[in-house]
Amino acid sequence: MDKATTAVKQVMGPVEWALLLVLALLWGGSFFFSKVAVGELPPLTVVLCRVVLAALALNVAVMLSGRRMPADPRLWGSFFVMGLLNNVIPFSLIFWGQTQIASGLAAILNATTPLFTVLVAHVATKDEKLSAARLLGVFAGVMGVAVMIGPGAFDGGGGSTLAKTAVLSAALSYAFAAIWGRRFRGLPPIIAANGQLSASALVMTPVALLADRPWSLAFPSARVVWALIALALLSTSAGYIVYFALLARAGATNVLLVTLLIPPSALLLGTLFLAESVETRDLAGLAFIATGLAAIDGRLLRWLRRRVQPQPAVAG
Repeated sequence: MDKATTAVKQVMGPVEWALLLVLALLWGGSFFFSKVAVGELPPLTVVLCRVVLAALALNVAVMLSGRRMPADPRLWGSFFVMGLLNNVIPFSLIFWGQTQIASGLAAILNATTPLFTVLVAHVATKDEKLSAARLLGVFAGVMGVAVMIGPGAFDGGGGSTLAKTAVLSAALSYAFAAIWGRRFRGLPPIIAANGQLSASALVMTPVALLADRPWSLAFPSARVVWALIALALLSTSAGYIVYFALLARAGATNVLLVTLLIPPSALLLGTLFLAESVETRDLAGLAFIATGLAAIDGRLLRWLRRRVQPQPAVAG
């Protein structure tokens, strides 16, 4: 791929922003669904249910579409690495962390993912180098998430330092996954999503069976069952199809801007469907996030720069 083509791939146009918003909505409910599930089930069992149900759904979707999964062993090796970095490790760490800390705090810590991605991409790639505007934008976005959640997230339910470190480690794992996932650009998104989830299911099955012995657990309530189904089909199967489509079009750093949009999407869903009120801090947080996204996108800054630059004098 030549440099011109690579540069185009990193542009966030209307289609890319639309995909990012859809992904934010799909992933916005994952913290709620998982918090409901870990209330009755061990974290590793929740991870197992999430990836197995999602993989089954995507395998059926692949067959119905007339496609076939590739048989290349090297590609499947890449799927297993992606599954570890993007599912097994971060899901396990976040779900365990949510048994110790509040969901709001987990969302703040998870929103550091694009910051880690900017740093990892700068070292590991040639076409997603760090810029002052991009770094400033990520910091502004993380600040916006913190403002939206509010200082109460750090009080009382703050939990252990180990739990906080676990969620931060999950964010770092997501950053490495975004860089690793660039190698799947030539694959249809549904194939890439199915490959990594199927690999994750194969890894998690013996781990969860040995660690949790789920057959000895009480059958979960209907509320938890529905949360697991939504977590698998919406937040995982559908979410990863959009994720890989966006990753191929916009690059690793841009795709993980979604973690800054998850709190606003949760706010929007709560306002529309739960009649929740919007507080002043929510609007302030949204302003920080919008500023950060504009800085990372760069077009607003370029427009302002052109506006303030003196126009060349016209000879009489």
